[in-house]
Amino acid sequence: MRKTELKKYEAALLKKREEMLREMGHVDNEYGRSTLKESTGDLSSHSYHMADQGTDNMEKEMAFNVKSKSGRLIYHIDEALARIKDGSYGKCSACGDNISVVRLNAVPHARMCIECKSAEEGKKPGRRKT
Repeated sequence: MRKTELKKYEAALLKKREEMLREMGHVDNEYGRSTLKESTGDLSSHSYHMADQGTDNMEKEMAFNVKSKSGRLIYHIDEALARIKDGSYGKCSACGDNISVVRLNAVPHARMCIECKSAEEGKKPGRRKT
């Protein structure tokens, strides 16, 4: 892969990484408070209705799921950036063939060609390194 193409993918990966970090920060700011009392700013000692507590718990769980997904994506982006640095970016980690430009444009952090990824997900047989 040419250096100009690598720079393009590196820039796209860094931009996506920044977006994910910003999203995780937003989730922390929005839902990171530890109790319903703190999140609403209510300093009274009145008990809350179970439905309010349930809503609070659901929002915290949703925030955790968003952060978890974002964290996994950041991990995959970091791995792709490392592959750019070591020269293995754009090569399938399963079969060693080139990953198509179409796939890399759609999923710049892809580590497998579409055939091997489909096989990994159980959709069809993939290619193996020979």
